[in-house]
Amino acid sequence: MNKVPCFGQPVDKFVATVSDEVYHSVHSASAIKSDKRRELLARDFPDPRRLREIAGQIKRHTLDSLDKYLPLAVASLERNGAKVHFAADGDEARRVIHQILQERGARKIVKSKSMVTEEIHLNDYLAERGIEAIETDLGEFIVQIDGDQPSHIVTPIVHKNRRQIAESFERHGLGAYNDDPETITRRARKFMRDKYLAADAGITGANFVVAETGRLVLVTNEGNSRFSLAAPRLHIALVGIEKIVPADRDLAVFLNLLVRSATGQQFTAYTEFITGPRADGQRSGPSETHVVFLDNGRSEILATEYRDILRCIRCGACLNICPVYRQASGHAYRSVYPGPIGAVLSPLLAGGDFARLADLPKACSVCGACGGDACPVCIPLSDLLLRLRDKAKREHASLSARGVPPMGGFAELAARPVLWRGALSAGRALNYFPLDLAPVPPLSRWTAARTLPEFRGGEFRRWWKKRHHE
Repeated sequence: MNKVPCFGQPVDKFVATVSDEVYHSVHSASAIKSDKRRELLARDFPDPRRLREIAGQIKRHTLDSLDKYLPLAVASLERNGAKVHFAADGDEARRVIHQILQERGARKIVKSKSMVTEEIHLNDYLAERGIEAIETDLGEFIVQIDGDQPSHIVTPIVHKNRRQIAESFERHGLGAYNDDPETITRRARKFMRDKYLAADAGITGANFVVAETGRLVLVTNEGNSRFSLAAPRLHIALVGIEKIVPADRDLAVFLNLLVRSATGQQFTAYTEFITGPRADGQRSGPSETHVVFLDNGRSEILATEYRDILRCIRCGACLNICPVYRQASGHAYRSVYPGPIGAVLSPLLAGGDFARLADLPKACSVCGACGGDACPVCIPLSDLLLRLRDKAKREHASLSARGVPPMGGFAELAARPVLWRGALSAGRALNYFPLDLAPVPPLSRWTAARTLPEFRGGEFRRWWKKRHHE
C-alpha cells in the first residue's frame, strides 16, 4: 500500500450520533479510568491532595511569571541548538510550519499525538498544500482514516470498540476484518514502519517545556513519538505557551500526577526528554529542531479571571469523572477540547467568536465532580463554568448551539408550575402510548445528529407527594 487511506472531512464537523454502543463505550471506559486514578493516587501517596496543591502552585507561579520563564525557555532551547519561533494565532503557526517544511522540501510527515495541532487544524492545512501528514498514535490514526474527530483528550477513540476499528481497517485496505486487538495493532505497526522510514519530518507537541534546561518532555504509551523522531532529519514541536515549567525538579511532581490522572497507570510506557537536534556521534535523530510557541488567545486568557484554566496539563481526568461527558461523548462539544475543560477553554480560545461556543458551559450539571479531587493541578472548574455562564448572559451571547432547537418555549414552560405539571401529566402518557417525536420540528434539528432517548419518568411528583403524605 503506497499511500494513506482517505483522510476524511475538515475538522469543523463536530456533531456525531451518540448511539447506545458509543454511550456504553464512553461511559464504561471513563468510569474505569476514574476509579483507577482514585485508587492509585490513594495507594501511592500519603497525601494526594497536597501533591495536587503543589502542582497547582507551580503552574500558578509559572503563569504569574511567564514573562520571566518564556524568555528563559527560549534561551535554553537555543543553547541546545533548537530554533525558536512564535505564532500569535493558528494562521501564523500554520504558515510558520509550512514555510519550514517547504524550505527543506519536506512532503511526507509523521505526527505524534498533539492536541494543539488539532486546535489549529494543521493536518487539513498541510493536506491542501500537498503535504502528507500521518498520525502515528493508533487512536489518532483511526480517527484520521475515518474522517472522525477525537472524542477524548487522551484516548481519542474511546467512543469506538474493536469491532468498529476492525471494520475501519477493512474499509481502508489495511486487512480483512479481524477484531483481535493484537492483529489490529500489528497491522497498524506494519503500515506505520514504512511511513516512519520514508518521512522527511516529524511533528510533535510537548507535554512540558523546562525553562531551566530547554528540555521538551513527551509522554506516550506507544513509543510513536520516538519513532517519529528517529529517522526524519527535521523535528518541529508545536507548543502552547502555557506548557512551560520552571525547572527539571518540577517534572517529578507533574509526571507522578499526569499518567495516574489520565489512564490510572503508575508509569507511562515512554517518557522522552528531548534537548534539541542530535549531537555529533549520535546515529539517529533529527539534525534540525524547531520549536513553535503558540499563543492563539492564551495571553488574553492570562489577563482575565479565567486564567486558572491555563494550568491544565491535558490529563482528561475531568472528562472521565463528568456525568455529562459520559452521557454525551466528546463529539457533543463541537470542539477539539471536550468535557469540563473544553466547556471552559473552547469558548475562551474562540476569542471574538465567543458566542459560537457560549452554550458549552451550560452543558454542566454543576455537580462539582470535576472541581473536587479530580484535577491534578486543582483548577476550580465548577467556578469557571459558572463565571462563563454569567459572561454569556452579560454579553447576550447566543446560547443555542448548532442543531439545537430554540429553548424559549421550554423556558416559559419551566417557569410556570401549573403548566409544567400539566406537561408532565401529558408526558406520562408516553409511557403507555409511545410516540416517535424525532421527525417533528423543531426536535428534528436535534435528532438529525443525535439519538432521542426513550421517554422515562414523569412519576416523581406523584411519588414525592405520596412519600410526604406517608
